[in-house]
Amino acid sequence: MALNVTNIKRVFRHKGEKLADPAPEMSPHDVLQFYSNTYPELTTATVAGPEIKDGVAEYKFTTSVGTKG
Repeated sequence: MALNVTNIKRVFRHKGEKLADPAPEMSPHDVLQFYSNTYPELTTATVAGPEIKDGVAEYKFTTSVGTKG
């Protein structure tokens, strides 16, 4: 029995916006740093996930800026 290896597509979300995967070889944290140039609030964000939906790995960038507690 042979194993088939398939790459899963990744999607990143920030505030409900869908962000494309800039490079599949980048780690999710590297993608977070990549997008922090466009979205400065991501400099203090964390990566949650992945959650697999319909064969797509979805990661969420969550920030704690402006929240108390």
